[in-house]
Amino acid sequence: MASNLLSQSEQERLIKKLEICKIQGRDKRGRPLLRIIGKLFPARLVSVDTLKKYLEDEIFPGLEGRPFSVVYVHTGVNRGENFPGISGLKSIYDAIPVEVRDNLETFYFLHPGLQSRLFLATFGRLLFAGGGLYGKVKYVNRLEFLWDNVRRKGIEMPEFVYEFEEEMECRPTMDYGLESDHPRIIYGAPTVESTVSTYSMRCIA
Repeated sequence: MASNLLSQSEQERLIKKLEICKIQGRDKRGRPLLRIIGKLFPARLVSVDTLKKYLEDEIFPGLEGRPFSVVYVHTGVNRGENFPGISGLKSIYDAIPVEVRDNLETFYFLHPGLQSRLFLATFGRLLFAGGGLYGKVKYVNRLEFLWDNVRRKGIEMPEFVYEFEEEMECRPTMDYGLESDHPRIIYGAPTVESTVSTYSMRCIA
């Protein structure tokens, strides 16, 4: 939940500056893409209502009347910093105009973790029933698989996405959502930090 440290106009300018949501590029069928970078959403500074207003004013009008797809980049998302809350997600989804929602063809979910998969499996049908969003989600573990469906030259990815891809080369369990989105300490088991070090040394070797 936002801490209301910024005025609404400041929040709107921040959303636009960060380019959290942007219509950019096309998929292999020529449909426009709505690119969403989850890590860039400052949940502590921007309210759900301000985000909804920005989407209604700046994004939804550009998607009306034509099929489109969404590329949601989950790379590096931190629940405490970037998650608007379950009620916030529901509110945002309900604010999407029906004509826009019905034109959504595919929701590409890049770099899902175990927690996000469990969340959608548990709450997906409940939160996103209208418009059938839940059934349109396609998990994409690697960029190379995204490029099978999306035109690579037309969409920009932050540098941290490519850095994460390089890290996955040394941590194969990350490929299939076998690691948690959030570090947890399990008694008798290695921590995430020690796991990173182990795989990093193997990679260097």
